[in-house]
Amino acid sequence: AVTATADAPTRTDIAAQLALETDDIFISGFDRPNLHYAVVPKVDARKQLVSFLVRKHRDHAGIVYCGTRKRCEQVAGWLQTEGFDAHAYHAGMDTDDRSTVQRRFLREDKVIVVATIAFGMGIDKPDVRFVAHLDLPKSLEAYYQESGRAGRDGDPADCWLAFGWSDVMRISQMIGELETETGELLQHRLTERRKLDQLIGWAESPGCRRQAILGYFGDAAPEHCGKCDNCDDPPETRDATTEAQKFLSCVIRSGERFGVGHVVDILRGQRTEKVERFGHGYLSTFGIGDGLDGVQWRSLARQFTSAGLIRVDGEYGVLRVTASGSEVLRNERQINVVVDRAAETRKAVRKKAARAGSSAADLDPVHQSLFDHLRELRAELAREQGVPAYVVFHDRTLMEMATARPKDALELGALHGIGTSKLERYGDRFLTAIRDHD
Repeated sequence: AVTATADAPTRTDIAAQLALETDDIFISGFDRPNLHYAVVPKVDARKQLVSFLVRKHRDHAGIVYCGTRKRCEQVAGWLQTEGFDAHAYHAGMDTDDRSTVQRRFLREDKVIVVATIAFGMGIDKPDVRFVAHLDLPKSLEAYYQESGRAGRDGDPADCWLAFGWSDVMRISQMIGELETETGELLQHRLTERRKLDQLIGWAESPGCRRQAILGYFGDAAPEHCGKCDNCDDPPETRDATTEAQKFLSCVIRSGERFGVGHVVDILRGQRTEKVERFGHGYLSTFGIGDGLDGVQWRSLARQFTSAGLIRVDGEYGVLRVTASGSEVLRNERQINVVVDRAAETRKAVRKKAARAGSSAADLDPVHQSLFDHLRELRAELAREQGVPAYVVFHDRTLMEMATARPKDALELGALHGIGTSKLERYGDRFLTAIRDHD
């Protein structure tokens, strides 16, 4: 017998090649009803992954997929420090080491493998309770295959994906390397671009994720599956036509020659070296988007991409306006986007932190004890590193921490003076100090 999920011509070809013309053909669908799908905006991948595992899979076996070998090693290290039995697995490892990891994964109950995409092919482990993606795959086909390694025993399992603009840029650069005038390779590049756009659209969609996956493969699906994040907690949407027109106008007026970072700098009125060099401070779109921060504009850019208003071209992720985008510019089409919950969190935290005042003397006495505690931690870190205390954090940042009392990396990263590098370096220590003090 032949079990197939492809279309009829492919089934016929398979049967003919295997000389099974007289045997029955069984057609199975793509639905995996025991799998729960969830996509989260990538803010602090380390904290988000650990939170997901602690909350749902502390004692379970699973797979974490990463885009590079180096990333696998780093993530396995993170998880080990958090008490998980996690191990890297990639082609750059010694064969014996890979075999040991694979053997333990198959035989033991709580082993987590942090791997590149090749891991899992042909491995028969039915009780994988989760598959987490810290980096975006190249297509929905790849995601379906990799996430499908969860829950083969039919019991509930989670498919969790952290998604950010950096993923789009990384894959776009890889596709850009395929650019050529040769017809066959050019078509391959266009196909890969289309697959990436379809995957972005799925990740950014406010609709049922199972329905979208099954629809992509030509299978019927219920309107709401009840087993994905969008069905569990439907995202709020809003009209973003005005923001889309500002963004698209800026892309066009800057010559459709730049990536999202430069376009966002123009919109926010940032006089960067690049903006000054190209004279973009004189564009009519300069500063017209200063009401949103950079993270909000990048979130919108992802959704404009998934809606087909812009496409990302070439090695450097150059933005170009599509025919659909032109319709929005001509007011022939309205665009709705998912409300950025991360942005709303940042807004609430910043509003709360603003109550701290401009100096320690303005600090409400109820927060003074925590402020002093955080200053002691800052002094300890400064001594360890042999640097002045302000290099770790300024007083204003500590005052905002004491007032806002952030609960996680997302809220901490919303405060003044905390960028990605400082969040990575100091975030855990200060969050722990705040929790312990409270």
